[in-house]
Amino acid sequence: MLDTAIRTVLGFAILLLLTRLLGKKQLSQLTVFTYITGIALGNMASEMVLQKEIPILNAVFALILWSLLVFAIEWLALKSSKARVLMDGEPTIVIKKGIILEQALKKQRLNLDDLTMQLRLNQVFSVTEVEYAILEPNGALTVMRKSGKNPVTKEDMQITPEPVGMPSEIIADGKIVEKNLAELGYSHEQLHSELQRQGIADVKDVVYAELQADGSLHIQQRSSK
Repeated sequence: MLDTAIRTVLGFAILLLLTRLLGKKQLSQLTVFTYITGIALGNMASEMVLQKEIPILNAVFALILWSLLVFAIEWLALKSSKARVLMDGEPTIVIKKGIILEQALKKQRLNLDDLTMQLRLNQVFSVTEVEYAILEPNGALTVMRKSGKNPVTKEDMQITPEPVGMPSEIIADGKIVEKNLAELGYSHEQLHSELQRQGIADVKDVVYAELQADGSLHIQQRSSK
């Protein structure tokens, strides 16, 4: 019993410390990778407590090594957008202007029943109300309603709704998102001209830039700038 108590307290303390060090992402922004990481850490801690034939030092070493690997992966994800996409995936548009994108559903292995359930969870009961629906890397569905379909609608007030566009990121972590730039028809010349107008000489000085529906560019520079 004493051995079990020691293992339990030690496993509890190490697991608490490591999960705190791994950050809040483990709790809030659960992608498939972070979800599996959390389960694996808990399973390794429980094995250390219950499997007495496993030396404590070996179990502690395994927990720490696993956490170091996670730290390394998270650090790589912060430095490389390609690594983030590889590990966490990227948002996928599954409904565009009220049209369900079947190929996108198939690629994400999402059936129509799951899609309509997610829409209902967003208080949307008809696909025709949706301007855009985006499947996030953590499996959540983000829905942008059509103008005039929001609560207390413009239709109710007999106001003709204006066309809606979806803001799109065009710079992330100092790198131009070429795919979005091409899809939006926004040229490099326009982008660099707007950056210069706002006093920014280098794209690398930008943490995030988003092209708004009205054509304006929202830019956030790095804190050091």
